[in-house]
Amino acid sequence: MSIRVAFAGFGGKMGRALMPGLEAASDLEIVARISRGDDLAASLESSSPDVLLDFTRPDLARAHVQTALECGVRAVSGTTGFTTEDFEALRVQAKSTGLAALIVPNFSIGAVLLMKLASEAAPHFEGVEIIESHHAAKLDAPSGTAVRTAELVARRLGPERAATAPGDEDPARGRRVEGIPVHSIRLPGCVAHQEVVFGTTGQTLTLRHDVMDRGAFLPGVLLALRRVGSSSGLTIGLESLLFGDGDR
Repeated sequence: MSIRVAFAGFGGKMGRALMPGLEAASDLEIVARISRGDDLAASLESSSPDVLLDFTRPDLARAHVQTALECGVRAVSGTTGFTTEDFEALRVQAKSTGLAALIVPNFSIGAVLLMKLASEAAPHFEGVEIIESHHAAKLDAPSGTAVRTAELVARRLGPERAATAPGDEDPARGRRVEGIPVHSIRLPGCVAHQEVVFGTTGQTLTLRHDVMDRGAFLPGVLLALRRVGSSSGLTIGLESLLFGDGDR
């Protein structure tokens, strides 16, 4: 039996990159293509999907996930820019409906592995900073991936060690996320790139991940669509599907 998918944002850069792979998947059926300005609730009610896939904008994504849950539809969102308040509201709603919502800052398996490796390396170094580069049109900075990486590293370090760099008030030192400096670059020619740089006496360690083509996100999207039906509540990050240790 196919998984029925409604796709919000199918006409964007990510949507256009993902659509051929989604349509080629024998266990998926795209039953609705939702554009900006469409009545999402009406589209969901008329198409009866199992899951809403959202790749839209930060100012739309929370409402899209909320509407999906209200309509009895599970949600998978790859839109970044959710706030802590957004997560809390969605967590309460998902729990009350008994449905699953999966918010994924990065669907690239390599990026998820980078975050995992960074959290493992963090206790062995005195300092850490994050540098992320994306295309010039990306709306949020720092990226959702960089924010998620900083959260996972800071969690492993503990609050007393997370803030490692001097110059809190100097913008050139990057925005602090959980005490960790994050530097954002927005340039034509970039797709999605991240470095996590660790330092201690006499040595540094750099972990780097590069996406050259948005097709890199397809395996993670397929994994999320296939697994969201077997879970409930709000889950943040693909780690829970890969390693069993994501946030809920």
